[in-house]
Amino acid sequence: MANSPSGDSVADRVLRVLETFTPTRTMQTAAEIGRRAGLPSSTAHRLVGELVEVGLLERDQDRRVRVGMRLWELATRSSRALRLRQAALPAMERVQAQVREHTQLAILEQDEALFLERLSSPDATSNITRIAGRLPLHASSSGLVLLAHAEPELQERVLGSRLARLASGTITEPAVLRRKLAEVRRLGHAVAPGSIEDVATGVAVPVRDRSGTVVAALSVVIERHARLDRPLSALHAAAREIRRTLSQ
Repeated sequence: MANSPSGDSVADRVLRVLETFTPTRTMQTAAEIGRRAGLPSSTAHRLVGELVEVGLLERDQDRRVRVGMRLWELATRSSRALRLRQAALPAMERVQAQVREHTQLAILEQDEALFLERLSSPDATSNITRIAGRLPLHASSSGLVLLAHAEPELQERVLGSRLARLASGTITEPAVLRRKLAEVRRLGHAVAPGSIEDVATGVAVPVRDRSGTVVAALSVVIERHARLDRPLSALHAAAREIRRTLSQ
């Protein structure tokens, strides 16, 4: 696509507009979008108008903007994430029926854990994860599983970065994280007490495809001092079931 006078392409500017929307920021004005995307006001208003015209964005009666249903429709066509979610959902429902807290499915996306699905009970313990939300790889049980089975280059990149502390149990020392990743590979699961929130523990196992490659992490979030045997048993059984489904 053609470049702007600043050198960025139309595709880059459109992406910057779309990336201003987050799981907690679902409605914005065109001016707010332009400011967050780093675009001139005239450019932002023009791009937003064009995206509204083709249905990728929508305006409400107050002229605030949200992501359009057309974008959701296009994103779910032939998506590998959709196929994985569909394969995993029946097994996740069985885990949720046993654990009755939070059950989550995450994949590795741009050095973060991206959550494709979450099932929860009304009285479940605290959990900040959202569908289509992201968490740092070093700080979540799902992220630890994904990082432990990632390419060495990605592991070194994360280990060499600043490891932000999200809660009292978050691993922030590279040497400690390296040992934790080795433990995850040895045990076949990750346990992360107080890593995201002090009151909760994340427990995750790898989900593999037909070839044995880890394609996702399946996790539960339970109370900080809850027993781990039942959640782990349910997670491992579900991971095996998902692998069988993906292999069909």
